Amino acid sequence: MKAAWYERPGSPASVLVVGEMAAPDPGPGEVRIRVAASGINPGDVKKRRDAFGVGMPFPRVIPHSDGAGVVDEVGEGVSASRLGERVWCFGAQTYRPFGTAAEYVVVPAEQAVSLPDGIAFEQGACLGIPGITAHRAVHAAGPVDGRVVLAQGGAGAVGQCAIGLARQAGAFVIATVRSERDQRVARRAGAHQVIDTSGLGAEGIIELVRARAPKGVDHIVEVAFDSNISVDEPLLVLGGSIATYATGDPTPAIPFWPLVFKNVRVFFLGSDDFPAEAKLTAARALNDALVGGWPGFEVEARFPLESIAGAHEAVEERKVSGRVVLTLRAEEP
Repeated sequence: MKAAWYERPGSPASVLVVGEMAAPDPGPGEVRIRVAASGINPGDVKKRRDAFGVGMPFPRVIPHSDGAGVVDEVGEGVSASRLGERVWCFGAQTYRPFGTAAEYVVVPAEQAVSLPDGIAFEQGACLGIPGITAHRAVHAAGPVDGRVVLAQGGAGAVGQCAIGLARQAGAFVIATVRSERDQRVARRAGAHQVIDTSGLGAEGIIELVRARAPKGVDHIVEVAFDSNISVDEPLLVLGGSIATYATGDPTPAIPFWPLVFKNVRVFFLGSDDFPAEAKLTAARALNDALVGGWPGFEVEARFPLESIAGAHEAVEERKVSGRVVLTLRAEEP
């Protein structure tokens, strides 16, 4: 098969190789997917450049955990009825060497999720990491039906999913963004209220959120824990909660006593290690959201496999605002 890989960390152009290697065979409990589209997440480029200093987990890595395509082989213990099934997958390169930047990928059968009719492969290829992270972030503290949820960074991949999933679950959703373009994205995702925070300090943001949620915010989905905790704490109600999945400063200062006096719960979320059942619950909820009318993502850039270095640069250097995917096959009728 044709695949892209790297054997040392570094910049896209210096380490990513496109070539031929043996196609994988599914083992017991696994399926093989003929990949149509491979989604690229910030975590994929961070792994490639070894942003967290953990080194190479395997001698050769085919990047990307998320993708979509058609099941073309099944391993022992997997029903042959899955052959030909349109699926999206998650975790392909989580604790495994070979991800979706290839013509074929093998994953545990439960990580290949049926793709609803009418949903494009490229949409499915964008769901895994952001969608599962968002579902966990929305529901980490319990049901959100009838509650006020604030999605910080509502135009990001996780933010968009969080908006759609929180609204699906019955929450009143407020989203913060930083541009006019991002306002449109957050509204498209389903936010009831959108606040553009560009040029505002903490007090200005707090004032605008309070105008839309006078009684306070019950739960916050947080993309920038270090920058926003000074905003989040004053907005939270007694017993409120924060679910955060990213930070700029790895050792952020926090307003400890105000959080204590409010009995605030803070959930730190790393998607690779969510419980298996939580991932499957998230996958079902994402499919339900798509079927129920959630529009999913705007795919802004598509690259062929041979141009994977350019695709990584587009993500790493934030050259585009929407999602970036590798297209390996045309959509099948």
